[in-house]
Amino acid sequence: MVKNLMVIIGSLIIAFAFNFFLVPFEILSSGISGVAILIGILTPFNIGILNFILNIPLLILGYYKLGREITINTLVCVITLSFFLYILPVVYLTDNILLAAIFGGVISGIGIGMILKYSGTSGGLDIIAIIISRTSNVSVGLLLTAMNGVIVLISGYVFGWDIALYTLLSIYLTGRMIDKLHTNHIKLTMQIVTTEGEAIREELLHSIYRGITITEGYGGYTKESKQILMMVVTRYETLQIKQIVRSHDPKAFINVFETVEVDGEFARN
Repeated sequence: MVKNLMVIIGSLIIAFAFNFFLVPFEILSSGISGVAILIGILTPFNIGILNFILNIPLLILGYYKLGREITINTLVCVITLSFFLYILPVVYLTDNILLAAIFGGVISGIGIGMILKYSGTSGGLDIIAIIISRTSNVSVGLLLTAMNGVIVLISGYVFGWDIALYTLLSIYLTGRMIDKLHTNHIKLTMQIVTTEGEAIREELLHSIYRGITITEGYGGYTKESKQILMMVVTRYETLQIKQIVRSHDPKAFINVFETVEVDGEFARN
């Protein structure tokens, strides 16, 4: 319930940034939303409706690659973002295009970062960025910035290169804010001490795209035989791993600490 609420709030923040800062000056946002803004400016179609239609194929991709939970959260975001884009008027809060690009980029980045932090995406290229980030050491914000180069080129061709530069500035600031709030690319090492090592191992390998190292040990006080599972994961995956471990062994000991560097094969495809 809390996750859905935060996704809805994040969607409202994004829609506010679009309709009050970016759209009035024909500044495009990142990803599919930027494409929706472009088509909405050039045609009589509503940006909110376009955003929903363009996200449908990527929602299907997200269901198969990211799982049911994150796809449901994404669907909530796409529907609410499209709704807010539809009902919120396009308003000039400032007559300064530079301020509009800065605040539009920062505010939309806050909204997207909130959604990513609570296991969702705002749809569009976010889905592709998270899929790539899961199997690489590249941050989500950097991936989104790189993939949105084509949006900048389209903006320059259609609206002029001054607008393209403002679009580039806005997209860059959005990416920076996402990385401040969404730390999925930061690697963590999890050590799990349990008596149910085999059951936990099987479910983790089935659910998480990471390798596991297992060693045998015993309790220093009880001398009870235990298994120690070690994994290098992202912050996004820690909650799911904890839930899996607790479902098999409520008394398991879990130690989580930040990893400075990963040298070797991190992703398991």
